[in-house]
Amino acid sequence: MTVPENPPVEPGVYEAGLVNRRRVLGDAWVDKSLANRNGFNAEFQELITRHAWNDIWGRPALGDKTRRYMVLSMMLGIHAYEEFAMHVRAALDGPPESRLTPEDIKEVIMMAAIYCGVPVANHAFGIATGILREKGLLPATPATAAQ
Repeated sequence: MTVPENPPVEPGVYEAGLVNRRRVLGDAWVDKSLANRNGFNAEFQELITRHAWNDIWGRPALGDKTRRYMVLSMMLGIHAYEEFAMHVRAALDGPPESRLTPEDIKEVIMMAAIYCGVPVANHAFGIATGILREKGLLPATPATAAQ
């Protein structure tokens, strides 16, 4: 049995994916990710840049803002909390036309409470609260409840 050769990659596909990846996640995150490439994971980095960031994020139908909502929701649905945190940061820091507000993120988590479960939403609120505080978008101490 012979192993099939990898199909040729269309020129510019990786580069186009990298542009999208940087636009959505920011240069600092992408630079850090690419700096961590090694002989073991380099092919995976290329794969996600070509397919996730070019083939999917490069599609014109939905736009970045809608995709941000979808990714946050899906990360909660599969309990991918590290990816959820990464995409919360990216959503808060993204370009103005696709940026999400803390209220937008709260609404995603509220919906996840019903469709994914209260424990998922509870954990997501903890993650998002930490990020909002880190970014100065939420006071460091909880507000006192109205009496």
